[in-house]
Amino acid sequence: MTIARSILTLATVTVVLTACQSPEPENSPSESVPRLGSWGVETEYVAQEVRPGDDFNTYVNKGWMDSAEMPAGFSRYGAFTELALEAEENVGVIIEEAKSGSGTLGSPEQQIGDLHAAFMNNARLNELGLTPIQDTLTTLLALSDHESVARWMGRNGTNSLYAAYISQDAGNPERYITHVRQSGLGLPNRDYYSRTDEPFPEHRKAYVDYIEATFERAGVDNARERAEAVMALETALAEIHWSRVQQRDREANYKLKSMGELLAFAPEFPWMAFLEERQLDGVDEVVVGTDEAVAASAQLFASTPPSTWASYHAFHWINNHAPILSDEYADANFEFFRKRLNGVEEQRERSQRAISFVSGRLGELIGQVYVERHFPPAYRAQMEELVSYLRRAFAERLETLDWMDDETRIEAQAKLEAFLPKIGYPDQWRDYSEVMISSDDLLGNLNRLADWSWEDSLARLNEPVRDWEWFMSPQTVNAYYSPTRNEIVFPAAILQPPFFDPFADPAVNFGAIGGVIGHEMGHGFDDQGSRSDSEGVLRNWWTDQSREQFEQRTAALVAQYDGFSPLPNMTVNGALSLGENIGDLGGLSIAYHAYKMYLDDHHNGEDPVLDGFTGDQRFFMAWAQVWRTIETEESLRARLIRGPHSPAMYRVNGVVRNIDAWYDAFDVQPGDALYVPPEERVSIW
Repeated sequence: MTIARSILTLATVTVVLTACQSPEPENSPSESVPRLGSWGVETEYVAQEVRPGDDFNTYVNKGWMDSAEMPAGFSRYGAFTELALEAEENVGVIIEEAKSGSGTLGSPEQQIGDLHAAFMNNARLNELGLTPIQDTLTTLLALSDHESVARWMGRNGTNSLYAAYISQDAGNPERYITHVRQSGLGLPNRDYYSRTDEPFPEHRKAYVDYIEATFERAGVDNARERAEAVMALETALAEIHWSRVQQRDREANYKLKSMGELLAFAPEFPWMAFLEERQLDGVDEVVVGTDEAVAASAQLFASTPPSTWASYHAFHWINNHAPILSDEYADANFEFFRKRLNGVEEQRERSQRAISFVSGRLGELIGQVYVERHFPPAYRAQMEELVSYLRRAFAERLETLDWMDDETRIEAQAKLEAFLPKIGYPDQWRDYSEVMISSDDLLGNLNRLADWSWEDSLARLNEPVRDWEWFMSPQTVNAYYSPTRNEIVFPAAILQPPFFDPFADPAVNFGAIGGVIGHEMGHGFDDQGSRSDSEGVLRNWWTDQSREQFEQRTAALVAQYDGFSPLPNMTVNGALSLGENIGDLGGLSIAYHAYKMYLDDHHNGEDPVLDGFTGDQRFFMAWAQVWRTIETEESLRARLIRGPHSPAMYRVNGVVRNIDAWYDAFDVQPGDALYVPPEERVSIW
C-alpha cells in the first residue's frame, strides 16, 4: 500500500472482530476495550459543523488535525508515524537489552549492541571527521579514464548511471535474473532539475551551493567549478531519464536482452568493467528497464570527460556517507535534503536515529524478538480469517462485474484464488552471524553488511526462488503486494489501532484494516499488477474487450485525481498515483462488501447503532481515521511530484465520493462539495 507499494494491514477472526466475545490472546492488553474511543473511532474529533458531503476527511478528523503536533524530525505525521514511533520505543528496549547482555561474537545480541554502540559514539565520529572515507575519496578524485569510472560505479557506496540488482524474472518468476535500469541523480527525481516554478529554481541553486560546501569541507580544490560541473552533468542526465509515470509501466520496463544485445544496445558504456566489479560478469541475460534512458545515458557517459566523472564520484561518495560522518557533514546533509526539500524543522535526537539505523540494517534479528513480545500468535489466525472475508467478497464482486467477459473473469478468479497472504513475520529468518560487527568501526560495519547483502543477493542467481523471503521487517509499519510473487504481505507492526483492534467494533475493523487488505489485493488488479497472471508471469491474460472496459474506468479515475489541487498551481498526478488510487477505491469497496457478508453470517444482516452512528457510518469513519494527517507544505509538494500516493486527504475524499453506500450513510446530496452524479462515479472492482 505499499500503502507503499501497497500499504498496511491486519487481520482478525470472527471472534476478534466481535470485540468483547473474543478470547484474550497471550501478551494482549488486560482490558477488553478498544484503544481508540468506545468502539474504535475517536468521535471527540468529529467536526459536527462540517457536512460530511463537503469534506469527509475534515468531518471525521478536524479535531485531531487541529490539536496534533509535528514530532521533531518529521515532515508528515499521522497513523503510520504514530505506530512507527511506538514500534521504535519497543525496538529501543530490545536494543538496550542486547547491549546489556553478554552475547558471544556473532550472536544477535552482540551484533545489535555493537552496531548501536558504533552509531552512538558521536565523539569518535567527530574525532575521525573524513578519515574513514578519505583514502577512497583521494582515489576517486584521481580517476582519469572511463573504464575506471565505470568500475567504481559497480561498487557499494558510490553513485552509478545504472542500478544493477538481482530480482525475480517477471517473464519467468521461477528464476532470478539481473536487472539494469536508470539511476544516478542526486536530487529526488528529474523534475527537480527542470521545473521553473518556485521553489525549484532556488532548490537547484541551493544544491550547487551544497555540493560546493561539501567539497570545501573536504578540502577539495576548485570547489565551485566542480559543483557546477556536477550539476550540469546531472541536469543532462535528468533530461534523459524516464518520468515516474513511464517507470510505472511494467511492460515497457521489461526488455530481456542477452549480454551481447546489451553491449550492442548501449555500446558507449564499458559494461564488462562495470559488471565485473559488480560480480555480474558471468551472467548471460539481463532485464533492461527504462531502456531508452539506458542507451542515452551510455552516450552521455562517453561524451563526459573523466575529470567531471571524478568530481561526480567524489561528491556523492562524501554525500552518501554524510549521515555516518562527523556532525559537520551529517548536519549539512540534513539541512539540505530533509529540511530544505521536505520541510523537516529539526533533526531527531541521535538516540532516536540510532534505533532506526540499527533496526533498518539488522531488521530480522530485532524482528524475531519484536514478534515474540508484541504479536500474539492468535493474531495470525485472526488475520487469515479477515483475509478470507475479503477474498470471498472480491470473488463475489468479480462474478457480478458487467464490464468483464467470462474468459477474463476465469483468469481473474484464478489469480484471486492464488493470492498468498503473509502475516506478521517470516517463517524463516535471515542469518547474519557471519557478519563481523564492531563497536568502534561504524563505516566498516556498514561495508561488511553491504557486502554480505550483495553476496546473498548474488547467491539467488543459483538458487530456487526463496518463497520464504520478506522485503519488510516485522517492526515496519507498512505492507506490500508483489505482482511477481502474487503475494500480499502484512508486517506485525501495522496490525494495531487505528488499523486493527481486536476489541473494536467489526465495522471499524472492516473499514480500517479491511480496506487496507482490500487495497493490497487491489494491487493485483490495478493498471500494472493486472499485467501478471496467477503465477506471477507478466503476460496479457485479458481479452481486448475487457481491457478496453477496464481502461475506460481507470481513465475516469485519472481525470478525477488530476482535478485535485492541494497547493497553488499544483495538482495530483492521476496517472502517477493511479495504482494506489485503484487500490484505495477497490479495496474499500471490497471491504464494504465483506463487512456486509460478515453481518449476514453473524448478525442476520443487522448492525446496532452506537453513539448515534450506524454501522455503515462507522465503517467509513474508520477509513477516514486511518488517514488523518498533518504535513509540511514542502513534504506535500514533494509527494505531488514523486508519488505514487495521493495526499492523505484525497485517500479519503477521493475514494468515498465514488461509493454509493457512503452517500446513503451520510445523506450526501447534490450541492455538497464531494457530490458526484451516480453516472459519473467510478466503480472498477
